[in-house]
This record gives sequence, structure tokens and C-alpha cells, in this order.
Amino acid sequence: MSPAAWLLDLERSLAEDEGTEALATGLVVLAAVAGREVHVDPEEARGAARRALLLLSTGGDPSRGLDLHGRAVVAMAEDLRTVDRQLALEEGLRQLRLETAGLPHVSEALHGLVDAPDVAWRAYAAGLLAEELEPS
Repeated sequence: MSPAAWLLDLERSLAEDEGTEALATGLVVLAAVAGREVHVDPEEARGAARRALLLLSTGGDPSRGLDLHGRAVVAMAEDLRTVDRQLALEEGLRQLRLETAGLPHVSEALHGLVDAPDVAWRAYAAGLLAEELEPS
């Protein structure tokens, strides 16, 4: 089974740009895909995003990039974290490992998420926050 096109694109992106921005984006993408089975009520996500946006706004420009360690992402992550959601994300990350075989950069990023569940959860929350902040 060959990797999905999006994984090949992510591998290429991580290989070409070894900067922290590309890695952070890759972590968010991987966490979002791994979190497909994490159930968050849309209203709950919107409420958490509104609170996170207030934190983002008080820190300066609300349109700047999201920081996995920034107050807004951390707040969003903590607002939405439950044991069941965390476990569902961790299971999704383990499942995704099968699809990343042969992709060294993506596999390494995924390995980092598996080894750091708190970072994985923040990356997942950053993806949810980015979705909520996207203009409709």
C-alpha cells in the first residue's frame, strides 16, 4: 500500500523546509487527521475558540500564526481535553503510524506526537482553533 497523496506532500514539505514553522504545521496536520475519531461538539469547540481568540487578541495581532505553546492554543486544549478525547487521539496517532511507513520525516514527526501526548493534544486543539478562525 503506497502512502496517501497528502502524506507524500507533507513528507516533501518537511524534507524541503526543516524550519520550525513547517514542523509545527506538520504536527497540526497529523494531529488533525489522527483526531478524526475525537468527538467534540461543534458548539463546545466554538465556545472554546471564542475564549481562545480573546487570549490571542490580548497578546497582539489575532491574525498571526498559532503557537502550540501560546496561551490561546493551551487554553483551547485545556477547555476541550477529556480522558476519552485524549485516548481517542492517541489511538488515532497509533493507527496513522501504519500509513507513514517509508516516510522518514513524517514518521519522525508522528513519533514525536506519540511520545508527547500533551503536545499532540495541543496540536489537535490548534487545528480546531484554526478551523474556527477561518472565515466562512
